[in-house]
Amino acid sequence: MKPLATRVGSVKPSMTLAISAQAKQLRADGVDVVGFGAGEPDFDTPQNIKDAAVRAIESGFTKYTPASGTMELKQAVCVKMKQDNGLAYEPSQILISCGAKHSLYNIAQVLFDRGDEVLIPAPYWVSYPDQALLQEAVPKIVETREEDNFRLTADVLGRHVTARTKALILNSPSNPTGCGYSLDELRELAEVIVAQDLYVISDEIYEKLVYGSFEFHSIAEIGDAIRKRTLVVNGVSKSHSMTGWRIGWTAGPENIIKAMSTVQSQSTSNPTSISQKAAEEALTGPQDAVAMMVREFDKRRAHIVERLNAMEGISCLTPQGAFYVFPRVDALYGKKHGDRMINSSLDLADYLLKEASVAVVPGVAFGADAYIRLSYATSMETIKKGLSRLEKAFSGLS
Repeated sequence: MKPLATRVGSVKPSMTLAISAQAKQLRADGVDVVGFGAGEPDFDTPQNIKDAAVRAIESGFTKYTPASGTMELKQAVCVKMKQDNGLAYEPSQILISCGAKHSLYNIAQVLFDRGDEVLIPAPYWVSYPDQALLQEAVPKIVETREEDNFRLTADVLGRHVTARTKALILNSPSNPTGCGYSLDELRELAEVIVAQDLYVISDEIYEKLVYGSFEFHSIAEIGDAIRKRTLVVNGVSKSHSMTGWRIGWTAGPENIIKAMSTVQSQSTSNPTSISQKAAEEALTGPQDAVAMMVREFDKRRAHIVERLNAMEGISCLTPQGAFYVFPRVDALYGKKHGDRMINSSLDLADYLLKEASVAVVPGVAFGADAYIRLSYATSMETIKKGLSRLEKAFSGLS
């Protein structure tokens, strides 16, 4: 038989999804696994949103919609962006897709050609490099420093731009670090982006999940020059606990959105009609459930950071948003448990799963092997149990 397309060999399965699947299988086999891997809220989808979906079904709203999404949902996105971000978009500048990941993939399809460089600050979300590779573009990883809160600086950005650089992917608040950019930091980055004639893909999926004094800002807020180069990606998965509903969107220049819509019309066609009605309610209905989730995540954040920093050999920054912590664990490398040697985040994650029944994601998946990622999108009871297991497992290394 003839071989598969060569592009398939350039990408790898999502390690975060693989870890979650492994933990679920162990649970199915009767193992009491504490899962810190999942990147989804543990809260149920709010009732008003589920009710809107039921109404859609009962009213027969179960057919095709326009491939780019319903006008009503596009308008709801426009209102949301004006109210929350001070950004005025028309429905023609909005594309509704099957989740934010699908939005990002559509962008990659229309922006990246073979050989184009895509700047990706590390630590990064696992799918960014692979989506570039699928277009035969070159993911150019730009290291950030923990002492800078893992934020890309304008100086570092400028030093990595070449004649082949097409775009920068910016994620604030970040998965996996939870760190976000201030308005001043975004302004400095925008100056470089505009001067170098780049696009910026702004992944804002964790916009609503921010804590303490941190204020979320979109880089598109800086001004017209950067906005016309910005593709804002967002959705309802994280903010409204709707991961399985698969609704995300892109806001950007009309010509790019039109091209993305054409690509989508030949791949998935429209997102699910019922989910679009549910997402419309999520954006236009009461936001009490979002505020409740943020309060609970904030409590968990404080607890998990305090406990991790009290463990010998572990240090952990306090995240400003999302629902992840990204503790540094390389002080444990070179130690062992019995015949098991720990030399990497992958070794440590395997040890924790098999010896402590705790699932974490190794930092190597995010381009930062000195770290592991833990999600606190699980109950406080589960967090406490998992942290106690981690502490015991860490102390068992010598």
